[in-house]
Formats: sequence, structure tokens, C-alpha cells
Amino acid sequence: MAETTFFPRHLILGAAVISGMLLALAVHMLGASYGLDLGGLWRSDTREFMPAGAAIAWWLIATVGFSGGYLTATLMHSAVSGQIPQRMRQLLIAVGVLLLAGAGQAASAPSPLPTVSGVLAGLAALCLGAVMAFCGAHFALRRT
Repeated sequence: MAETTFFPRHLILGAAVISGMLLALAVHMLGASYGLDLGGLWRSDTREFMPAGAAIAWWLIATVGFSGGYLTATLMHSAVSGQIPQRMRQLLIAVGVLLLAGAGQAASAPSPLPTVSGVLAGLAALCLGAVMAFCGAHFALRRT
């Protein structure tokens, strides 16, 4: 019987962080086109302490980053042993391509945010996605 080989832990962790970070950034770009932007945190023209759209965007980006990192680490850990059916792989590839295509379309449109606020919001989404993806991947690898 053939031995089961696994990807090295650092490779899984790196791929999961990159995947979760890209998914979080894609959700940030899609959310900004619907009015859910982190840029509302730095606006001084609103009377509210924190706009609800910014809070929803913050939690949405964090959730997608964490679950993207967790799912990628879990899938990479079980992919080498052949435990993922072919249909599931095709579905995951199709969902990833559609999400990134939607984010590309949203990124090519004119930005509704001012430039400095948009850059800060993009960097905040990138950092938040990376940290949450690392946490999700670390949790998935620790559990297995």
C-alpha cells in the first residue's frame, strides 16, 4: 500500500494566507461597489461614531479571510491523499474564478471613494484579510 504524503506545513500555511487574503480583498472590492466600504471609518462628514456600512464591511472581510484560510488549509491537507472528489474540485475552482472575476469587474469601475480613503481602506482590508487567513489556517492545521 502506498504511503500517504502531505504538503509541508509552511507551504499549506502560505497558500492559505494568500488565498484568504485575496478572497478578503475581492469581497472588499465587491462590497465597496454596494456601499459597504471601510473608507467610512475615516470620513469626518458623518455624525455617527461608526457608519453601519463600515462595521458590516469589517466583519464581512474578517469572516471571509478567516474562512478562506481555514478552508484552503483543510483542503490542501486532505488533497494529497485524494480525499476531495473531482466534482468538489471543479465547484471550488468555478466559485473562485467567478469571485475573482467579479472583483476584477468591480475594481475596473470608477471608485466611489476618495483616493486616500480608498487606499487606506484597501490596505486595511489586505492586512485584515491576511491576519484572519493566518488565524484560520493555523486553527485548521492545529486541529488536524
